[in-house]
Amino acid sequence: MEPRTREFISLASATIADPQRQKSLQGLYGGFHQARINAAAATQGWEDLRDRGRAIKAHVVENLDHYLEMAARNVENASGKVFFAKDAASASDYVLGLARARGVRTVIKGKSMISEEMGLNHHLEASGIEAVETDLGEYLIQLAGQTPYHIIAPAIHMSRQEVSDILHEKTGAPRHDSIEEIAGVARRQLREKFIAADMGITGANFVVAETGTLVLVTNEGNGRMSTSMPPVHVAIMGMEKIVPSMEDLGVMLRLLIRSATGQRLSSYVTTVTGPRRADDEDGPEEFHLVIVDNGRSKLLADPQMREALYCLRCGACLNACPVYRKVGGHAYGWVYSGPIGAIVSPVLTDVAEAKHLPFASSLCGACREVCPVRINIPRMLLHLRHEIAEGGTHVSKPAAPVIERVMMRGYRATVSRPSAMRLAGGVGRLAQSPLARNGRIRRLPPPLSGWTRYRTFPTLASRTFRARWKRGIR
Repeated sequence: MEPRTREFISLASATIADPQRQKSLQGLYGGFHQARINAAAATQGWEDLRDRGRAIKAHVVENLDHYLEMAARNVENASGKVFFAKDAASASDYVLGLARARGVRTVIKGKSMISEEMGLNHHLEASGIEAVETDLGEYLIQLAGQTPYHIIAPAIHMSRQEVSDILHEKTGAPRHDSIEEIAGVARRQLREKFIAADMGITGANFVVAETGTLVLVTNEGNGRMSTSMPPVHVAIMGMEKIVPSMEDLGVMLRLLIRSATGQRLSSYVTTVTGPRRADDEDGPEEFHLVIVDNGRSKLLADPQMREALYCLRCGACLNACPVYRKVGGHAYGWVYSGPIGAIVSPVLTDVAEAKHLPFASSLCGACREVCPVRINIPRMLLHLRHEIAEGGTHVSKPAAPVIERVMMRGYRATVSRPSAMRLAGGVGRLAQSPLARNGRIRRLPPPLSGWTRYRTFPTLASRTFRARWKRGIR
């Protein structure tokens, strides 16, 4: 998908003004977020588990080349094939080339954020290959021609009526009011696609390096059907999705599932190690693992941003974030939304284009508090803000407007010297006179008008604190 990150303000404003979207977002805090709190409280040694999870991710990221080589070697030892893709284009080309070589006409897809990142559905359809999402939320999003709204619940913004209308318009099914009947319509449609599919494409929650095992976590069973029914299974993973061992996998599964949905264990945990063996009842004839960089090496190379690769894609930071719960997923303009999206999306796309995203945060720290591996998101947001203002590793030149940079430097010079601060205070008290009403400044002139678009400011006091203090002593 083409990034729309530069449109954050207009997209966010549209969501804030949409009553249905606001109603949908209200359920996140009392739903997923509260379920996570309850699951954490019921898990003995939860904080120690988080520490172990963080240590595992830190170790993998620091030794990523070693574990990627181990994982690739063990996938191949299990008769699978591995392709390392530098970017989204090379990953898509590999999948398309394989599909053409095998005469694929229909592809079923398990939920995969990285395939969204690649725009894979578009590429498949442009080549005459039908691609069908099989996760219910993703299926609805696909029918509606939209992008995922939430990492865990892609269609959480849709009302029951919207879902019924979409299924009626796109499939010809009767409109229904009950959730069971609506789900039944989608189930019947998807069963036909599972049977007809020539290729299954999935993402990967984890890949275990010591065995070459792919791990998928789902609640609908579509992951298991996508991996076992078609003759060809292609798994696409970001290069950071490695865990060293099966023992480490146990830690990460507990953290991921409890943080994502509050469940002790999801309905399905599917493990795939290579294609079907002679004594297996089902499974694909071919297994391909596509390991994708697509900008992740930029995060890896930056010590200030490397921590973003620890992310499990559980969505807990979205559910806790007061900004996401108002502006929703589409406002962020790309695949990844919420606090983690405000870090990852700019680096993987273009920081200058996505300059609003790192500022879409109150820095309250709720995201860090709930992260199962304690990613310090506020620190990285501040780092990106600094780069946008001053330039740096990910921004060749400052992306902040010239007038803003001049004003900030002037502010720094003013507050650094007492004499300058006293002078500025005196000038400010004089300048505010025509703007002040009942002790508040309600509207500033350009170029400062943005500061008062949604808020007012108290006027500067008639006397400084030091002046009051000295008078009190006397």
